[in-house]
Amino acid sequence: MEFEREILETDIAVVGAGPAGLSFAYKLAKLIEADNSTEMPEVLLMDKGAHVGAHCLSGAIMDPRGIAELIPDFKERGAPLEADVSGDAMYWLREGNSIKFPFLPKSLSNHGNFVVSLNRFSAWLGEQVENCGIDIFAGLSGYDLLIDDGVVTGVQTVDMGLDKEGNPKSNFEPGSIVKAKVTILCEGVRGSLTRYAFEKIPGLTDDNLPQIYLTGVKEVWEVPTGRIRAGQIIHTIGWPQPSDQYGGGWIYAMSDTMVSIGLAIGLNSPDPTNDPHMKFQRYKSHPLIKSILEGGTMLHYGAKTVPDGGYYCMPRLYHDGLMLCGDSGGFLDPLRLKGIHLAIKSGIMAAETVFDCLKTGDFSVEALGKYQDRFENSWAKEELYRSRNFHASFKKGLYSGLFHAAIQTFTGGKGLFERRENKPDHEYVLTRDNYRASTGDLPKKIKIKLDNTYTFDKLTDVYKSGTTHEEEQPPHLVISDYDICNNSCTEEYGNPCTHFCPAQVYEMVEDPDREGKLKLQLTPSNCIHCKTCDIACPYQIIRWVTPQGGEGPNFESL
Repeated sequence: MEFEREILETDIAVVGAGPAGLSFAYKLAKLIEADNSTEMPEVLLMDKGAHVGAHCLSGAIMDPRGIAELIPDFKERGAPLEADVSGDAMYWLREGNSIKFPFLPKSLSNHGNFVVSLNRFSAWLGEQVENCGIDIFAGLSGYDLLIDDGVVTGVQTVDMGLDKEGNPKSNFEPGSIVKAKVTILCEGVRGSLTRYAFEKIPGLTDDNLPQIYLTGVKEVWEVPTGRIRAGQIIHTIGWPQPSDQYGGGWIYAMSDTMVSIGLAIGLNSPDPTNDPHMKFQRYKSHPLIKSILEGGTMLHYGAKTVPDGGYYCMPRLYHDGLMLCGDSGGFLDPLRLKGIHLAIKSGIMAAETVFDCLKTGDFSVEALGKYQDRFENSWAKEELYRSRNFHASFKKGLYSGLFHAAIQTFTGGKGLFERRENKPDHEYVLTRDNYRASTGDLPKKIKIKLDNTYTFDKLTDVYKSGTTHEEEQPPHLVISDYDICNNSCTEEYGNPCTHFCPAQVYEMVEDPDREGKLKLQLTPSNCIHCKTCDIACPYQIIRWVTPQGGEGPNFESL
């Protein structure tokens, strides 16, 4: 159904008010403030969350290099740094016990870094942007990327007030057409507009390897005094992940009584029952982990995918009318599992490029391409290049990966092989029969007795994420072929979406029209916007699109 839409003309449209989009806006404002010859352009900075930071989630340990370049006096301005890192430790977990690594390589040291809550940090950075005179339109979702004759001309915002069938309700407001000289996509991981750009714009992904993703599942706990000291960092590898699958866990002490705990699981697992949430519940039952949590209270929950492929998986960062920043551009170091400082740096480089375009009046693809040049000559590229083969080294399992990672340490990131090839994550998932042929057994769903004290079901955790959606709206999880879900996928894979989703959006229920058969039922209102389903569906028939603005999770301290 077509509607008459308001057309909004602006100079720059920024989609996403995370660290990348906010850094872009702040840096651009400061460059213009220091230059008397250039007027401040019109900037439309939008974010789908109800407020700045509502959808921002990370571990998180922040390398201060990015924020120190953007705002040198960030400490004096009251940046919400939960704790200075006070110590590092890494453990190899086995079921029931653990082995502490006697030392850590320099690349894994967090000395000089900060434990942060990304949603609190982003909210503070948003205040700095608004103090520069730039308005942030929270609750405004970009729904469609506008492309005219190969040129990106802006975005269409999401329609508000449609019923489940897409018909206007009494409160209907059609989305607007936002026309801009340049559109900056800072959507985070697997953004819907970024995915559309990759599909429709030749050249953006011609030279890179397919992105590799993790799903990180996280809780924030209040724990008794004396269990851990503020700034203490613990990383783990091994259990509950089998050795042939990628993943690891963390505990970050935000204070003496507040910890961030989580588990990141690779989505290139061959197991069609791969369930990051349930593995995380098992993780918390390990004696090392439980000794910290015992007597504590779980306060907050969230999950998010992570673009963990590194340098060789990064797309081209620009096109005619378009720039990609932050996770949309793959700015994450897989060795250090850090991306906040790189997202900030990407916003800085994009702002410097747009500033030059404003001074010359030239927004051609050649002018925007200077953004790529800046990146290739930056410290961000140097860091990402050092870890360019890290994740790909683990494609044959943990032990092989550790061997190759050790060699990369002494070869500047190269290792034994340069540019190791990989496939999209969903292509690694095996059918039930192939999994049995490979392992000798059928895939088995994780079973653990949930006690609602240390371990929780998905719905309990979703409640702790603050997630809300209007029920009466078109589903933002679009299934292109339900027959595949209800027949082929059930028989071949056992419906992986019912396992990998950390929010119980997907369930198989009795089909009243087919005796003894099941059908897929969606509960989109549970969705915490992690994007796992968009990535991991073996048939690639699930597409995540933006719901009404201002909905979804309301992350706190995450």
